[in-house]
Amino acid sequence: MNPSQTISDGSLAAQLGRAERRKKLRALTLTLPLLAFLVVFFLVPLASLLIRAVENPEVADALPRTGQALAGWDRKSEPPLAAYAALLKDFTAFEETAEAGALARRLNSEVAGARSLVMGTYRALPLGENLSPEQAREKLLEHDERWAELPYWQTIAKNSSRWTPDYLLASIDLKRDAQGNVVKVGPNAAAFSDILLRTFKISAIVTLSALLLGYPLAYWLSTLGERKANILLILVLLPFWTSVLVRIAAWIVLLQNNGLINRFLMWIGVTDAPIPLLFNRLGVTIAMVHILLPFMILPLYSVMKSVPTNYLRAAISLGSSPLGAFFRVYLPQTYPGVAAGGLLVFITCIGYYVTPALLGGPADQMLSYYVAQYTNVEVNWGMACALGSVLLFCTLVLYALYRKLGKAELSLG
Repeated sequence: MNPSQTISDGSLAAQLGRAERRKKLRALTLTLPLLAFLVVFFLVPLASLLIRAVENPEVADALPRTGQALAGWDRKSEPPLAAYAALLKDFTAFEETAEAGALARRLNSEVAGARSLVMGTYRALPLGENLSPEQAREKLLEHDERWAELPYWQTIAKNSSRWTPDYLLASIDLKRDAQGNVVKVGPNAAAFSDILLRTFKISAIVTLSALLLGYPLAYWLSTLGERKANILLILVLLPFWTSVLVRIAAWIVLLQNNGLINRFLMWIGVTDAPIPLLFNRLGVTIAMVHILLPFMILPLYSVMKSVPTNYLRAAISLGSSPLGAFFRVYLPQTYPGVAAGGLLVFITCIGYYVTPALLGGPADQMLSYYVAQYTNVEVNWGMACALGSVLLFCTLVLYALYRKLGKAELSLG
């Protein structure tokens, strides 16, 4: 081989390699803004959510000395005397009332009366300086005899660690007892399992209703000409251009006892009295189906447009009935659209908050309502993040199931 030709080939390969690297670098540069956006506004808040769901800083930050004094305590006998002295030192170290308030709220969420006990003791300071452990115990008991009760000390000892599974356990109706064992909460306190089940039930009903309404409409749109289909698709997308709150307000007008729907039903003689359509499960379902129906129609329509129409004619010409040809030939080819639309609607449903909060009753609230409740009313960020983590986990499981079913379908095909 000619040496000059070898050098030329090597130079050409090097030039091609540099061009390919420049192309990749240019593509990476173009995607950097999107990657930065995802990291800052999606991954970082998501990581903060997961961390806050297991973080328990209130007691650990407010009572570090007390936590150390209770580290070796068996949580059955009387607390060590050193814990009383450490508690007084920790209370004295509070720089502002907000620290005592945060501690009181955290302890009160597990044992009733802790708020008044903590705040009363904090306001009574100073109870003395340079006290011995025995004197510290006497001063605390003299101020409030409840400091002799074990539940308050057990709660402090249990929450003295900065990291805790308590929030996540509470979100699935479990808890740790005084000795740290995981047990079920009492029947009167068990609520989140039922709420999660209710969330899935409402989401399934809305998804099935959207599928039953959206499939025929998407099929009809796929059979129309391009111009007519585009006009009707604009009507389908019209709700996207209207605020959710405006649409919910419109449904309140329509569904109330003196609303247009009840007045129409009474006018045609279907009923003599107004049918309760508002502040119940039916009203929530109707409004959510209306809002989420486009999310079902669009994936179905995109898949149906790709199905050749001559398949049905070929099946009918070979002796199949029109209905049999539809279910055996056409319907299986639209399964990807059904799965995509169903997943999109269902995942959106399980995180819905505004519609059930405004149109539903107390028994119709979904899990996201309680996330907002713990965030805005209870100011319990740990519990709110734990419930949010449950919703995130459910979403990831549904998406993984969808991917698995999709791969199985491709392998069978």
